[in-house]
Formats: sequence, C-alpha cells, structure tokens
Amino acid sequence: MLGPVILAASRSDRMRRLVSAAPVTKQVVDRFIAGEDVDDVVPVIRELTGQGLELTMDVVGEDITNPAQAAAARDAYLELIDRLKPLELGTRAEMSVKLSMFGQALDGGHELALANVRPVVEAAAEIGTTVTLDAEDHTTLDSMFAIHEELRKDFPQTGCVIQAYLFRTEADARRLAANGSRVRLVKGAYKEPGSVAYLDKREVDRAYVRILGALMEGEGYPMIGSHDPRLIAIGQELAHRAGRKLDEYEFQMLYGIRTEEHLRLAAEGHRMRVYTAYGTDWYGYFMRRLAEKPANLRFFARSMLTKG
Repeated sequence: MLGPVILAASRSDRMRRLVSAAPVTKQVVDRFIAGEDVDDVVPVIRELTGQGLELTMDVVGEDITNPAQAAAARDAYLELIDRLKPLELGTRAEMSVKLSMFGQALDGGHELALANVRPVVEAAAEIGTTVTLDAEDHTTLDSMFAIHEELRKDFPQTGCVIQAYLFRTEADARRLAANGSRVRLVKGAYKEPGSVAYLDKREVDRAYVRILGALMEGEGYPMIGSHDPRLIAIGQELAHRAGRKLDEYEFQMLYGIRTEEHLRLAAEGHRMRVYTAYGTDWYGYFMRRLAEKPANLRFFARSMLTKG
C-alpha cells in the first residue's frame, strides 16, 4: 500500500525539498492548486461559478509554529472574504479552514484557534456565506468539534467535516445529524493507527455508506465528499429514500479531479461544490491528494518520467 508511505512523506522536510525542486512539480501541482494568491484565484471562482458550480475555498498551509503565523492565516481568509464580497455569490462560495492553521497545535491552541477563526466566520456571515471546519488527524477532533459547537451558537450554518475511516465517526455523525449541522463526509486522508481507524479500504467504504445513511435520515445538511462513482450513486439513492430534494444535500469534489463529473452533476440539478485550494504552502495538501487515489500518483509519476 503506497498511501501510508506517501502520507509519511507529507511530513518529511527532505521529501518536501526533493518534490518542490523537481522541474515538473509546478505543472502537476497546478492540477490541484488553483493559484498562489487571491489574485490568481478570483478568475477561477468566476469561471467555475459561471459553469453552475459552487466552491469551498481553502487557503493551504499547515506548518504553524507561532501565533504570528496563525494570525497571518486568519488575515489571508479575511482578505479572501473581502475579495468575494463584490462578487455577491453568497453560499455559492464558502470557505474551508483547518484549525491547525489558526494555531490549534500551539500552547493554548484551542482558545487561540477559536479566537482566530471567529472573525473569519463573522466576516463570512456578513457577505452571506459560511465556513466549514476541516477534519485533521484524530488527536485534534475533540477540539474541532468543541469549536464547531461554540461557533454554531451564533452562526448555526457553520459546517464541519467527519472522516469515515475513524471508528468514532458513526457516533459523531448521529450526534451532528440530530442537531441539524452541515456535515461533509469524506473517507479520510491522514495516517492513522489501526487502534482508531479502519485500515481496509472495503471497511472504510462500508462505514462511509452507513454514516451517509445516518446523515441523510437526520436533521442536518449532508455534503458528500467523494469522487467514487459507486458512492456517488449510493448517495443519490440514500437521498431519494430519505425524501430529500436536490437542494437538501450536495456533492463535493476536489479541484482538478473528475472535472467532467462536476459538470454532469451540476447539469442534472445537483448542488456540486468544488473544493478549491490555493496558496504557496501547498506541499502537505498535494501529498495527501496523491495518497488518496492511485490515479493521482500515476499522473504525477508519468509526468515526472515524460517531463523531468
């Protein structure tokens, strides 16, 4: 299994230097990363929304080592919101945030992350949109869910992400579905031990279907984060069985992956949201995209061989 090896490489400074220095890397990264700054990404936002798609914007970056960097991450999102305001897209362009970028792993990180993310959520609400809290490794989740609960007191539209490969997630999903949360369900893209997560792909898929069924039957708003055609079809069937209308759930896929499927779902009337990342600190995000799907790794390796 190459996935765990790639995930380990995502935290290696040596691999970061090697991958970043490869001549072909930029052209491959451009498949998954929409640009380096907000000026790059605004035309992408216009293009995708013009095609009937919706977006969730992610400013990439994970190696936060001091409060000043966490504040800079907050400010990057506030700049994005300022640029979104004149576009008047409302919830067609929301934001995804990783609390690690807001200082969650630092001393006093829970309070620091909450203090940094709150003004982003407030500013998003002022322009008619919202924020989803991304899930990271399992050690961070209790803090993430507590921050999510706190933010929902004033901003009930704040979403969160759950990961099907974790044993705890079925219970988390039922709790979130009961309280009406917006929930994105993904398989999971972090290296986790067998003590907390399913390691077999078939078990992860089965858990995904069980959890998605619970979300569809609940009171919240399910967001189906998958590129798997079988899971997409199952999601449509579960939504139908639950009596959900097309605007009562949505699909989410990554920028640069299965683009034709994005357009097909949107053309059928589904809400189709593209997870669109941008920024200069792309390495960790990029390596997890390679780990998630063998086709992504093959694409990178083929490009290295033909263009390097």
